[in-house]
Amino acid sequence: MTSPNAKTGGNKEHPEAAAPAAPSNFLRHVIEHDIAEGTYATRRWGGSPGDGPHHQAGMPDPAKIRTRFPPEPNGYLHIGHAKSIWLNFELAKEYGGVCHLRFDDTNPEKEEQEYVDAIREAIAWMGYETLLADDPVHRGTMREHEYFASNYFDFMYRAAEYLVTAGHAYVDEQTPEEMRANRGDFGKPGTDSPFRSRAPEENLARLRQMKNGELPDGAAVLRAKIDMASPNINLRDPTLYRIRRATHHNTGDRWCIYPMYTFAHPIEDALEQITHSICTLEFEDQRPFYDWLMQRLCEGGLLVAPPPHQYEFARLNVTHVITSKRKLRQLVEEGHVDGWDDPRMPTLAGLRRRGYTPEALKLFCERSGTTKTGGAWTEYAALEAALRDTLDPIAPRAMAVLDPLALEITNWDAAMGAGHLEPCHAPVNPHDESAGQRHFSFGKTLWIEREDFQAVPEKGYRRLYPPHTNASNQAIDGNKVRLKYGYVVQCTGFEQDADGKVTKVLAEVLPETKSGTPGADSVKVKGVIGWVGAHDAVAAEFRLYERLFAADQPGMAENVTEELNAGSLHTVSGYIEPGLGGAKAGASYQFERLGYFVVDTRSDRDGRLVFNRTSGLKDSWGK
Repeated sequence: MTSPNAKTGGNKEHPEAAAPAAPSNFLRHVIEHDIAEGTYATRRWGGSPGDGPHHQAGMPDPAKIRTRFPPEPNGYLHIGHAKSIWLNFELAKEYGGVCHLRFDDTNPEKEEQEYVDAIREAIAWMGYETLLADDPVHRGTMREHEYFASNYFDFMYRAAEYLVTAGHAYVDEQTPEEMRANRGDFGKPGTDSPFRSRAPEENLARLRQMKNGELPDGAAVLRAKIDMASPNINLRDPTLYRIRRATHHNTGDRWCIYPMYTFAHPIEDALEQITHSICTLEFEDQRPFYDWLMQRLCEGGLLVAPPPHQYEFARLNVTHVITSKRKLRQLVEEGHVDGWDDPRMPTLAGLRRRGYTPEALKLFCERSGTTKTGGAWTEYAALEAALRDTLDPIAPRAMAVLDPLALEITNWDAAMGAGHLEPCHAPVNPHDESAGQRHFSFGKTLWIEREDFQAVPEKGYRRLYPPHTNASNQAIDGNKVRLKYGYVVQCTGFEQDADGKVTKVLAEVLPETKSGTPGADSVKVKGVIGWVGAHDAVAAEFRLYERLFAADQPGMAENVTEELNAGSLHTVSGYIEPGLGGAKAGASYQFERLGYFVVDTRSDRDGRLVFNRTSGLKDSWGK
């Protein structure tokens, strides 16, 4: 995401250095307007956020804007989160601001330290860890711009007591079923709770009983007193606190009441001096409560104006992908996938293990656009295209054979000498000469792809086939092909087992046709195939991944497992060229003619070299 003010006229001395302006969007317009108007210029930054109106003292906020990425640590981040991460961090960086990583840990029953650690790792992998550092006020903490909602529980409770004493909240002791029935629906207004008219003093006493553990779980909740007839159901006296005896990953057993997300989130934004609270469209109906709460707390002097404002953008929907953490957790817990980082999973950990890069995800997010209109789906092929566009210029090349078939050069000894190995070379990266050359050798026996040979060639087939008689009873010579970076060979026959399966292809080499020599063009061929030498090939396992869900827009079935693609993983054994024998976990390669592959991060745990297919060289889904 480059500056929206980037000049397009270019540099007079280096016109090729001109950078196009980044595509604008409504969020950029809002931010630029607020900066120009000085909307948040009076903010102060100092003290501790958990102290409440800490911004009343201290120095002027050095950040022009503050955004935040607020995941709940109840699962692993997924591709939908990538859009929010990219937006919040890049906008903050672009406009001289700061983005906070905040863990919205208000639901202790579903949150675990494992998820906190996984989220931190994902943020670092996306390239934003350094943006969480260098805060002159809070320097010395583990991460300068990392926060937890649970750090503000004391202030949140004080805010709750204020709302009660000011007559803006009450303790409701209806059963959950009664509350649900009295809430009404879109066609019928709600009914006031019989506890709604309690005096503030009585509500305060009851709230303190809730806090002190004197009431059982589910016996009471704290509700805002707004409007039970509001057409926005979210304003029909929403719940602020509930009783829940559960050990919290950060606060232990100190609390037995916990704030609801819709109550906690605006307060967190205000305490952290967030200026632009950016979230997805499903929170649009919650914005009136967000504003109501900010107004009440500013009136009571607990917060100082101007409060933050919430802006919603359309979430990222990708075909063949589910981003419900609940449904993804089901796949993990029931063993349908190999953990949260299974390369078929849409989690950032899974995409990383699959071979996707942060650059590819950021490009995909930018291309998907930032709008206020929801409902659109982005094709999965667009994600793969972003990957190819970012990997093609930088990925080292190599040859691999995934479905090996032996090719024997029957005249090799006579033409080249018994046991001779002919050195061959190829560029590591055709886009980067400085990457150098890779080296391998050509010998009597090679491995080729089984699909590169047909005993009875179909019409238009240009790869290896033996001499045969066609449908017109004409004698056809065996076909000639070039073995890439090596020689032209002509097929002379093949061998097969008792079941008729081809076990070996026989061919003769044309000795004067080596690539890079004057004779390379002396024989014209229409087919070029890959190979690796049987004498120096390195054995490897290849995991060929497809999309996890067969449905174009999964999530409609009653059980998510009904939509799984049964062919989402196919494992084969094959060979790679010798230079990749020491390939490191996480290294990406383009296997020529086959696609992009990455060394699995668990590859070295059992001594096997495992490559995960990231993407083909072109979109072939459904073809």
